[in-house]
Amino acid sequence: MKYVNELLSIKYPILQGGMGNISNAHLTAAVSNAGGLGTIGCGTMTPEQVEAIILETKEKTNKPFAINIPINVSPFTEEMVQLVIKHKIPVVSLSAGNPAPYIARFHQHDIKVIVIVAAVKHAQKAEEAGADVLVAEGFEAAGINSNLELTTFALIPQICKHVSIPVLAAGGIGDGHGLAAALMLGAAGVQMGTRLIATKDAPFHSIYKQRLIDAADNETVILGRSVGQVRRVLKSGYAKQIIDLERQGLSEEQYRQMTSEDFHLKGALSGDCENGFMNSGQIAGLIEDIPTVQELLDGMMREAKAVMEESLSLFTF
Repeated sequence: MKYVNELLSIKYPILQGGMGNISNAHLTAAVSNAGGLGTIGCGTMTPEQVEAIILETKEKTNKPFAINIPINVSPFTEEMVQLVIKHKIPVVSLSAGNPAPYIARFHQHDIKVIVIVAAVKHAQKAEEAGADVLVAEGFEAAGINSNLELTTFALIPQICKHVSIPVLAAGGIGDGHGLAAALMLGAAGVQMGTRLIATKDAPFHSIYKQRLIDAADNETVILGRSVGQVRRVLKSGYAKQIIDLERQGLSEEQYRQMTSEDFHLKGALSGDCENGFMNSGQIAGLIEDIPTVQELLDGMMREAKAVMEESLSLFTF
């Protein structure tokens, strides 16, 4: 854990996941100011939009933050790479594509590279390509997910066993117990997305946050299995509409259109559950309050320490 903190120049081994087109400077800066690593997700935004968020984030924090580039999702991958270099962003995370062609370029500018993976094979290839850190994301996570459907509890120890660089756990983590569990499985820290939505610093619609507070353990649903493009979202009228259309033979192109970022924005920013969707991980069932990001991260660290100390007290030697 100390190693990844020093490597990324952060206080806590807690990273914000890339949130695509709902990324914003306010939440990113709040995570970094609280001791974690805030992240701006490029999604399908234009270079101009992302640059504006970068500049605003720099006004709100003097702490390190990261940029997430979804390689095969963004129409502007090369431009995003150039933006990261231009603004001397200290950390970049690469997802949804082959990171190998980009890692050496970032290293030339002393930029640390995190690669998001969902299988041992992907992790090994990323390490071979020069990745500094891996985020191993289990199927519990929100939003676009791996078709392999490996859960965090099974994925983390297997990846940690086969690589030598730090591994962060993502998917189903939102409190100190989850952080402690990830560390015990061999991870060097965690990445979170859904839990950060339900914070005072997150500028998302109050309906979105309340849905997370009210969520039961089975509140999320998977879209896109029929077209091989899975996504985890909160149950809603719009999600049900997509599922019903999938049963009727929804085409891949139709699915892409119905799950585009425009509909994500309607759900997350406008609170419209009938005409848009809200990404959510399975951790939603554990969310009960809306703290500040600082309160959340501080509390997670205290809770994780207490949990680990209590667990160790159960053993006698």
